[in-house]
Amino acid sequence: MSPIRLGIIGYGIMGERLLRAALSAAPAVVEVAGLWDPSQAALQRLAQDLPAVPRLASADAVIAACDCLYIASPPASHLAYARAAFAAGRAVFCEKPLAVDIADAEAFVAGAEAAGARGAVNFPFASSLGVAQLVRWLAEGAIGAVQRVEVEIAFAHWPRPWQMDAIGWLDARAQGGFTREVGSHFLFLARRLFGPLTLHSHSVAYPEAGRSERSIAASLSAGNLPVTLAGGVGSTDKPDHNTFTIFGGSGRIRLRDWAVAEREGSDGRWAEAEAAIPNEKARPLVLRDQLAKVAAMTAKAPPPAGLALASLREAAEVQRVVEMILAG
Repeated sequence: MSPIRLGIIGYGIMGERLLRAALSAAPAVVEVAGLWDPSQAALQRLAQDLPAVPRLASADAVIAACDCLYIASPPASHLAYARAAFAAGRAVFCEKPLAVDIADAEAFVAGAEAAGARGAVNFPFASSLGVAQLVRWLAEGAIGAVQRVEVEIAFAHWPRPWQMDAIGWLDARAQGGFTREVGSHFLFLARRLFGPLTLHSHSVAYPEAGRSERSIAASLSAGNLPVTLAGGVGSTDKPDHNTFTIFGGSGRIRLRDWAVAEREGSDGRWAEAEAAIPNEKARPLVLRDQLAKVAAMTAKAPPPAGLALASLREAAEVQRVVEMILAG
């Protein structure tokens, strides 16, 4: 398989992370065709950080230069770029959320499926080492029959410290908030492991005028499995803390802080999996594996082993639940 030419729109946090992953990937897998961001400040930062990366003149120029378009711009712009890329015959790898307008997202997905377009959304749990360990424990029957899932997400402040440059949209109700930015990952994981999501009840609090949510609570089902989701700002002193806990008839397993798989011992204490590594070390490996899957999708080649990339339809279903929660 020849390397794919990856074009990137957006040089924020995620654009930079995936760009660096692409630059460190095997040359036979991916090469960077170019990047564009509407912000001249972002392009100047790219010129200083990574001067060898082509800085293109427009989104159209990036689409023309690439085989696959990676969209890392704010959510409201995602579908316009994706439609343009599909119209040009390109594959699309999009940041989540797929969109914030659910009707538009579902129409987009239906059209993409009818046309056989190649598209996926960047939910990194599809390539997570910690999630792979949870899957192995479940397959081994380590906790017996699965009974329910509890998800907790917590933040000292929102946005998190490394996101403050994007506070203009990340802390606004139209596109931002931690439920879209973080909660969607865990809803995707519940859906991928246990089945389609159904929202039963929910609440959301907007105590600060003009700003995004500060707490949520939701009761759902993933397939036939009960799932609870709770999140809040100011409920921890950590910038970002989360747990995805699976309860079984004979014990519990969980994913903690994005990457660390843990199993409850007979003494009630949590023990990390032998090969567990923290998110800071796991992230480059996860993005490497995500890019290998993107390359296979783009080339219409068999995907690497493991969980598949998040499909457009999965992402739209997750986003429907997220937007319902946020609507109150």
